[in-house]
Amino acid sequence: MARAEANWERLVRAALRGERLVGAYGQPMTGIAGNVPSSLGNNVHIEEVLRAADEIQDEDPTIARILCEHAYALAQDLDPNSEGRGVLQFKTAQKLAKREGGAIDRSQDIAKLQEFYKLYREKHKVDELIEDEMKLRESAVFSGNLGELERKTLKRKKVLATLKVLWSVIEDMTKEISPEDAKNLISEEMKKVMQKDAARTEDVVAYNIIPLDAPSTTNAIVTFPEVRAAISALQYHRDLPRLPGTFTVPDARNSDMLDLLQCVFGFQEGNVKNQREHIVHLLANEQSRLGKPSGNEPKIDEGAVHVVFSKSLDNYIKWCNYLPLRPVWNNTDSLTKEKKLLYVCLYYLMWGEAANVRFLPEGLCYIFHHLARELEEVLRKQTAEPAESCNSNDGVSFLDQVISPLYEIIAAEAANSKDGRAPHSAWRNYDDFNEFFWSLKCFQLGWPWKLSNPFFSKPSRKDEGSLGRSHHYGKTSFVEHRTFLHLYHSFHRLWMFLIMMFQGLTIIAFNDGSFDMKTVLQLLSLGPTYVVMMFIESLLDILMMYGAYSTSRGSAITRVLWRFCWFTVASLAFCYLYVEYRDRLISSGNDIVKELEKEETNNIGPSGWFMMNNGSKALQDGTHSATFKIYVFVISAYAGVQIIISLLMSVPCCRGLTEACYRWSVVRLAKWMHQEHNYVGRGMHESPLDYIKYVAFWIAILGAKFSFTYFLQERPLVKPTRAIISFRGLQYAWHDFVSKNNHNALTILSLWAPVVSIYLLDIHVFYTVLSAIYGFLLGARDRLGEIRSVEAVHRFFEKFPEAFMDKLHIAVPKRKQLLSSGQHTELNKFDASRFAPFWNEIVRNLREEDYINNAELELLLMPKNDGALPIVQWPLFLLASKVFLAKDIAIDCKDSQDELWLRISKDEYMEYAVVECFHSIYHVLTSILDNEGRLWVERIYGGIRESISKKNIQNDLHFTKLPNVIAKLVAVLGILRGTTESDDLKKGAIIAIQDLYEVVHHEVLSFDMSGNLEDWNRINRARAEGRLFNHLKWPKDPGLKDLIKRLYSLLTIKESAANVPKNLEARRRLEFFTNSLSMQLPVARPVSEMFSFSVFTPYYAETVLYSMDELQKKNEDGITTLFYLQKIYPDEWKNFLTRINRDENAADSELFGNPSDILELRLWASYRGQTLARTVRGMMYYRKALMLQSYLERMQSEDLEGLAGSADTHFELSPEARAQADLKFTYVVTCQIYGVQKGEGKPEAADIALLMQRNEALRVAYIDIVESVKNGKPSTEFYSKLVKADIHGKDKEIYSIKLPGNPKLGEGKPENQNHAIIFTRGNAVQTIDMNQDNYFEEALKMRNLLEEFSLKRGKHYPSILGVREHVFTGSVSSLASFMSNQETSFVTLGQRVLANPLKVRMHYGHPDVFDRIFHITRGGISKASRVINISEDIYAGFNSTLRQGSVTHHEYIQVGKGRDVGLNQIAVFEGKVAGGNGEQVLSRDVYRLGQLFDFFRMLSFYVTTVGFYVCTMLTVLTVYIFLYGKTYLALSGVGESIQNRADILQNTALNAALNTQFLFQIGVFTAVPMILGFILESGVLTAFVNFITMQFQLCSVFFTFSLGTRTHYFGRTILHGGAKYRGTGRGFVVRHIKFAENYRLYSRSHFVKGMEVAFLLVIFLAYGFNNGGAIGYILLSISSWFMALSWLYAPYLFNPSGFEWQKIVEDFRDWTNWLFYRGGIGVKGEESWEAWWEEELFHIHTIRGRILETILSLRFFIFQYGVVYHMDASESSTSLLVYWISWAVLGGLFVLILVFGLNPKAMVHFQLFLRLVKSIALLMVLAGLVLAIVFTSLTVTDVFACILAFVPTGWGILSIAVAWKPIVKKLGLWKTVRSLARLYDAGMGMIIFVPIAICSWFPFISTFQTRLLFNQAFSRGLEISLILAGNNPNAGM
Repeated sequence: MARAEANWERLVRAALRGERLVGAYGQPMTGIAGNVPSSLGNNVHIEEVLRAADEIQDEDPTIARILCEHAYALAQDLDPNSEGRGVLQFKTAQKLAKREGGAIDRSQDIAKLQEFYKLYREKHKVDELIEDEMKLRESAVFSGNLGELERKTLKRKKVLATLKVLWSVIEDMTKEISPEDAKNLISEEMKKVMQKDAARTEDVVAYNIIPLDAPSTTNAIVTFPEVRAAISALQYHRDLPRLPGTFTVPDARNSDMLDLLQCVFGFQEGNVKNQREHIVHLLANEQSRLGKPSGNEPKIDEGAVHVVFSKSLDNYIKWCNYLPLRPVWNNTDSLTKEKKLLYVCLYYLMWGEAANVRFLPEGLCYIFHHLARELEEVLRKQTAEPAESCNSNDGVSFLDQVISPLYEIIAAEAANSKDGRAPHSAWRNYDDFNEFFWSLKCFQLGWPWKLSNPFFSKPSRKDEGSLGRSHHYGKTSFVEHRTFLHLYHSFHRLWMFLIMMFQGLTIIAFNDGSFDMKTVLQLLSLGPTYVVMMFIESLLDILMMYGAYSTSRGSAITRVLWRFCWFTVASLAFCYLYVEYRDRLISSGNDIVKELEKEETNNIGPSGWFMMNNGSKALQDGTHSATFKIYVFVISAYAGVQIIISLLMSVPCCRGLTEACYRWSVVRLAKWMHQEHNYVGRGMHESPLDYIKYVAFWIAILGAKFSFTYFLQERPLVKPTRAIISFRGLQYAWHDFVSKNNHNALTILSLWAPVVSIYLLDIHVFYTVLSAIYGFLLGARDRLGEIRSVEAVHRFFEKFPEAFMDKLHIAVPKRKQLLSSGQHTELNKFDASRFAPFWNEIVRNLREEDYINNAELELLLMPKNDGALPIVQWPLFLLASKVFLAKDIAIDCKDSQDELWLRISKDEYMEYAVVECFHSIYHVLTSILDNEGRLWVERIYGGIRESISKKNIQNDLHFTKLPNVIAKLVAVLGILRGTTESDDLKKGAIIAIQDLYEVVHHEVLSFDMSGNLEDWNRINRARAEGRLFNHLKWPKDPGLKDLIKRLYSLLTIKESAANVPKNLEARRRLEFFTNSLSMQLPVARPVSEMFSFSVFTPYYAETVLYSMDELQKKNEDGITTLFYLQKIYPDEWKNFLTRINRDENAADSELFGNPSDILELRLWASYRGQTLARTVRGMMYYRKALMLQSYLERMQSEDLEGLAGSADTHFELSPEARAQADLKFTYVVTCQIYGVQKGEGKPEAADIALLMQRNEALRVAYIDIVESVKNGKPSTEFYSKLVKADIHGKDKEIYSIKLPGNPKLGEGKPENQNHAIIFTRGNAVQTIDMNQDNYFEEALKMRNLLEEFSLKRGKHYPSILGVREHVFTGSVSSLASFMSNQETSFVTLGQRVLANPLKVRMHYGHPDVFDRIFHITRGGISKASRVINISEDIYAGFNSTLRQGSVTHHEYIQVGKGRDVGLNQIAVFEGKVAGGNGEQVLSRDVYRLGQLFDFFRMLSFYVTTVGFYVCTMLTVLTVYIFLYGKTYLALSGVGESIQNRADILQNTALNAALNTQFLFQIGVFTAVPMILGFILESGVLTAFVNFITMQFQLCSVFFTFSLGTRTHYFGRTILHGGAKYRGTGRGFVVRHIKFAENYRLYSRSHFVKGMEVAFLLVIFLAYGFNNGGAIGYILLSISSWFMALSWLYAPYLFNPSGFEWQKIVEDFRDWTNWLFYRGGIGVKGEESWEAWWEEELFHIHTIRGRILETILSLRFFIFQYGVVYHMDASESSTSLLVYWISWAVLGGLFVLILVFGLNPKAMVHFQLFLRLVKSIALLMVLAGLVLAIVFTSLTVTDVFACILAFVPTGWGILSIAVAWKPIVKKLGLWKTVRSLARLYDAGMGMIIFVPIAICSWFPFISTFQTRLLFNQAFSRGLEISLILAGNNPNAGM
């Protein structure tokens, strides 16, 4: 027995000791309670018992053992076979705890527990504790004892929680003994005491915000009348059927509507609790906006219920109207308040348990419709009965019977996607399932579900390698086929417009700009162009819908087929009429030519006259023909109808007419034909004013674009084109196949193709420029950038209180009175007193964040302005040194008093300082002196005032003696500002005042004292008797003490505070905040009436808090993260050390010994990284701001002194302020794998728990995975859980809701958001990523921002509020700066224009604020389908717009945002975004927006979404088109032939095209918005300097490189797919990246393409004809060379220490090891070239992909075909034999490679023979080469030409071989292909590596590169060399 107990004690103590040791370093202490397995975790009681054991372990180990033993007994009862995961290990200790002697005597344990209960209760004085708390609660709000109340409450909660556990264990144990024994053991009196204590522990019952399941005296939220009214509204009423007797309701509350619904439909307990609070929260907040209900029993307003009802069920009502279908209710107006609430409760209960089905908003409408109908039947009965749809033999369960069947088919389809590798057309995504419910066909699913319906048929997956298709139910409405044709399909109107405009402009250009009849007749050819392109669009409609015909609506299919038939007939008719009419014109023209040939004379005059007259006659004959008239009539009629329909559909004023006439069949038919009709996409038009604005915007852009096209591109090409067409018999240098008898078509193509490419992309160029200008003007109008320096903050500070009161403060009646009465001084002081608490809290937060030091804090703090001084007291940083400046002016001034005052008043803050000192000295002296002493002060001041009134001050006062007066005053104040009173200090003060008296009387004053002679005699008598100042009152009033300290500072600070604060971030924040006060903000409402909102942050496994190991871990250069941060933020590091009371120069090691300092250090470092801790701290500022605002608003009824005195210190402790903030703000972090992290003991879990402890309002949602064995089979269950920190600092489960299965079916982040969104609250939700930050001063503006939801912006109310971001990662490296500037430009100026006037701003990620109810009832805040929704955020904007929402943008508030700072991180991020855009091209959302927007809004949408990436790709393609055109001209020889005849290849059009491409390529057009943004917010000079600096830092290289990144991933995604989430890692990247790592990342995206461009340029150099010589070649090719070199060398140019010799040597060794290390099973791409190469081929896995790759690879064969004909060996022959001989030579080289590539291991017995064969082969090749050069025409240059010919051909062969990998493998050639590929990569690597190695020989290059990369840091005076070198011993080499 003793041994077992000893073992048990040792086990428990070790566990507790270990946990507490961890807790000492800042981790939460979970104790043995934290080890409860998840399978037992649903029994919260086990955890509570173990927590109590933790608490009392030190106090009484025996009791702790009994409690643990009981917990283990509970676990044994729950899982007797230990089937759950971790249960066996958890119960292992039970064996140690078993006592010898068999059965345990429970009576002894009960007695011990009862005795301990008494002792514990007496020790903590429970009754006194409760009584003291109640007394404090009644008085603490206004007494300043809020801190004491907080401590008492916390202690009471902990004590009563432990007592409750003890009672529950005693109660359980008494059940194991007989009732008689139990009665003898526990007296009735003791039992009543324990029961009474248990009833008091209301706070132990878990709740989120509002305690609904237990009464609470500590949470003030339940006392709010709106909350009480909301709770009352949900109560059971007489019209509801009775609940069955088996249904139980907790005693603490009454039954309500949700209990009825739970009973009927079987909703889960956790879901019901969650939605009960959710609905109460919604109702209470809606009621608060209408006004607080009055009375002892407040009632909810009908209006509040109607608002919640209409918002929540708006989508359902619209769905019913669309189908059409009658809602469950007949008439909304006839619904009672109770019935509306019942429907709302039903909807949210259904939504809360729907899991992944929440992504099917119309699916939920279908479910709700049927549930509501069942509910109607239940309501007719006397007693509630289970609904048929949810009932089964296992009980009533909504989850199992309704949600699970739908979830299972969704999960099966998601599995069929093969993790996103399967084509989108092969499986149904969330949108397909949802859109099935857009037609009445959905009612075939029946109710309850008819699981036999094909809709529920799970796809059968075909075996790997088998032929045929897998069987699956068809997609709905739309199929995401992977093809570039989607670009045309979605935006056909754009392409038709561009092509027709190009055709029209070309016709006009070729008619030399004349607009005569001939031109008009040619322009009629636009008719056939239009109908043919419409025919192509209709054909694409049919093709793209393949795969969805079986499930789509009949009307949709009919529309597609009807349009196809219509445009087929129309295109045939138009083309026939046009051809017929054109043939007539041609035949007439031929007759004229024949007549002309009959003319005998060659005189041009008569012939010209004949042609002119007869030409016009031919035109007249043609135009008078019947065919022509029919053609013109048809085209005019068709164009007229189309124009009318377009106007009726697009122009706002016409749309109203269309909608009014919608009942007419003709209108419906036209609308049906013109646009597809879906549930989404209706009513997206804007107001007339908005329409006019964006139409005008686009007319300006299109006008500029087409002018550029016509004058600079097309007209200059007309003459060269005509000349080339006229050339006959051009000489070709090769064997020509296609260029004969076709008017030199390929030559013309090479001339026009780059121009056409630029024509297609320059729409984005002109948009960028004009939008930048417009955005600049908008920003200037909105007053952005008015305060752009700390000097401006100083200058305008006196205006800030008034602006703050106007913009950020609620209306105050007293202020209105002061304003109307004209009491400006009182008004200013009133504003300052209200502004001061907010300003001071802002400043204190800057100090807490270590951006300012203590001295700056004192200077920045603003006095409370609540004292007796009749002036406004400004912060010291405005007044510092002003007194001394005024003193000097007074001493030097010899002029009049008015002149003196004028000079002082020129500096208004000098005036304020003088006046304040004057009044403050009087107030201080009169406060501390009495009797004659006070009289002396009054007489002195009276005399001074009299002198001032007589303007005789300079005669009455000797200003030269002012320094003496100041010195004596400082002496007095220096003594008085001491904290404690003593006799010595008092004597010293009296002496100092006497000294002041002497100076004033004998040195300063000279005015006449005869006017108050009696007073002066009295003063002199007291002076003579030595009692003048004896009655000194030591200052004890806090206000007086503060005034003395302030006056002392004013009279002693001689240094100017013009540069306060010094920290750049502190300056930036104060500048932005003060600037925003001058901007237009919505009127702020009181906190109690504002919109409520949630902040929502998804988290997976990123860094939460930096651990000490992470901070101290050294990288390869020997530097730690902590060292890096200390060097980057030196001032903040010193401020941090001061804050934790350490010396500024303290060593790091001094901090490591103190656990508190260690935690502070970890937090300091984490707040400077992109960590979850930083995000949580920032977002919790919302709560802090709301508490301050609420507290001050509550204190309005009190006097000003009481208000200001308590606001600074007690607002965070006020129960009412906290309750009000909690009612309005919720923060949920959805840590998806938190449960797994806890189970595995990951540090991230402990850090998350620590954040919950430090932030009481923080909630963490996670997915709990419970694994167990049921019926002998493994079972996995998934739960959505919400937890918070409890009073013990540990996790406390609030809600647990079982899910139908694994929630991660689609993309991870949106699925993570979806499972947790049910735990959010309020009217709005702000989506925040975990690399963001927030600021207290910005949080003050949140309630203003939320009011935007109630303001109409155009036609619609906003559904998403866009918010400005500040990128905080741009201050270290050049790359970070480029990324920061680019991002800042987009999130400010760019989005400003998107929102107004273009109306196409979407959701681009965080930190936008969503209308929460709008979005949760319409599919959520993101989309989650696999791969297609990889850029999940933007789909929220698409969805919102399609569903008649509106997205706005607001720049008076900002949120911090972290971005990637290293080139590799940036490239990976841009690759992810580009891949996401590639998937967007295929999506139905983009298609519908492209189709359903009006034309001009569609243009805006295109250029700002996928169009940007299309234009980016076209920019690169322009280079390829130009170079391949030049290659064709060079290799074919036709270029030289043409140039010899006429100088027409160098022309304006080509130059314009190349220049436009180059400017776009290097980011000039990207920089235009950036520059204008700089000018707006920083000033012209700063903008100019920044731009020039960026150029010196090679930003053009960076932008060119980014161009390649975006092009590669965008194009490859559309071709092959493969878009995926790419984690960039958000750490600090100032480290050297190895050569091999860069090669792996950029080889295929940049290096291969860069080498191809370089090859083309070399070919052009070698064989092209350029009469401009070297200069001409350079001018023509410089942009292409720039791009090629940027793509090849940028990764190494922007690589820290990229040119350091030691690192280059190590890189080469690492690269060769990687290159030649053979792969194998389990070997990663980072370790072996072979493994990496296989990974790079993974995206080519479909037949379509293989064919496309093959087609694209054919371009590499042109090199060999052209070059061999230019070799000397060909002897100018153009015979095809030359080409075939080159292939024979290439075959020989291939055989040679095979010979040299023979594996020695495979021929181990023939080593000697193998070497002999290789040697002979090599000698024969060399000998043959020499003989060929000597005896044939072959030259040495031909050998180099062979390289240009064969290297691209080999790459082409290789590319085709890897595309057809399965076939090549079957042929047994795969190893040879792999060897060839390795050879190519080795060669390409060496070409890149050698120049880098050569540069690394010169040390100055490395120095220059370091300066280039880290200029921002150098400019801040930082020693980057220290960071780069660190503690590396090789640093000095």
